Amino acid sequence: MAAARSPARSEDHAGPLRRAGRSVGRALHLPFTGTARGIRKATHAHGAGESGLGKLIELHAVNGAGDVMITVALASTVFFSVPTDEARGRVALYLAVTMLPFTLLAPVIGPLLDRIPHGRRAAMAGAMLTRAVLAIMMSGAVATGGLELYPAALGVLVASKAYGVVRSAVVPRLLPPGFSLVKANSRVTLAGLLATGIAAPIGAGLQMIGPGWPLYGACALFLLGTFWALRMPPKVDSAKGERRAHLLTHGERKPSLRTVGPSVLHGLEANAAQRMLSGFLIFFLAFLLRDHPLSGQSAAVSLAIVGVAAGVGNACGTAAGSLLRDRGHGPEVIIATMITVVCGTAICAAIFFGGLMVAVLGAVAGLTQALSKLSLDALIQRDVPELVRTSAFARSETALQMAWVVGGGIGIALPLNGQLGMAVAAGILALGALLAVRGLLAAARRNPGPPGPQGRSKARVA
Repeated sequence: MAAARSPARSEDHAGPLRRAGRSVGRALHLPFTGTARGIRKATHAHGAGESGLGKLIELHAVNGAGDVMITVALASTVFFSVPTDEARGRVALYLAVTMLPFTLLAPVIGPLLDRIPHGRRAAMAGAMLTRAVLAIMMSGAVATGGLELYPAALGVLVASKAYGVVRSAVVPRLLPPGFSLVKANSRVTLAGLLATGIAAPIGAGLQMIGPGWPLYGACALFLLGTFWALRMPPKVDSAKGERRAHLLTHGERKPSLRTVGPSVLHGLEANAAQRMLSGFLIFFLAFLLRDHPLSGQSAAVSLAIVGVAAGVGNACGTAAGSLLRDRGHGPEVIIATMITVVCGTAICAAIFFGGLMVAVLGAVAGLTQALSKLSLDALIQRDVPELVRTSAFARSETALQMAWVVGGGIGIALPLNGQLGMAVAAGILALGALLAVRGLLAAARRNPGPPGPQGRSKARVA
């Protein structure tokens, strides 16, 4: 009898212990599973889960986090680790060895990817895997900053651009019912911004362990992205009825951006000026604030303040896009307003130069660039035929990237005089406004949208 009762007693004692162990396990696991469920619920809301857009949103977040890890590692090598004069030389070398060849390669990327429309999942996975391998290759050279670092950095830029082009082409294939393309782009972009904001301090913490650790983190993220890209819905590879677009007209039989009216081209001009401003501010303020930090702050803190201001402005602009669309503002009017506002802010920063105005310009530039880009996407969605729309996105992204490179080059070459720099920034924006604003407003008057539900829907596409 005693022998028969002993197993029962052991089970009675083991039962509470087992239940307690499970409870502790759930308590420790809950923050992670709860956070994951919350993220999944947000990214898959409003039909994005069923259409596959949610998976693309999550993939883009991983992409943004991996890119910022590499940026942290490179910035520590070519910028913070050496005196200012040597840092300017290193960054100029970085631009010469990576960005200049990139401007030649970027226009080729879109047409090459157009030729493999049925392999978009593989193309995104390949871009992720390439950056994972290059991150490991750079981890050995990042401590010394040797020349072998720069070809690898060029490869990272090219792979990142290839991913961006394919991602732009994929979004229209994953739209949930009732979603506009610009709203989908807004969600994807916002996810990337949030991931970048989270990953940047993590990358800085890894940098304190060792110069190669942010690159190890980037490698892990890109390997995860490779796996997620291959798990995208099969319809991503569909290219039924698509043809390639050209920025210039090549006859009536080849649809191009010029054949759909002036709105897209004027919108692209205004966006290019603002993207040029972005590249200029990044490089010019990086060196200016290193030698002349904000009052009472170190150089690193000064750069962080301006960077956070620009990031917050960009996130606010992305989030505000849906509010402006719902109120019926046309995309042409939004772009014209945004470049006018940021141009006025740059003029004020040149006249009343100081730390506060620099931070304000960074925030306004981030906000207006985000809204202008969303509106340009809306113009392409509205005015470019579906047959060539995805290719048009690739061409516009290439043009904007090249504008950023030109702006960065100007920022490197300019003397470190704050008022002069802000005056140059105002001049860049004034030229863009001169080229674009009048044409945008004229196009807005010509295309108010016909009356009735369809006309109102078309007018609100921005």
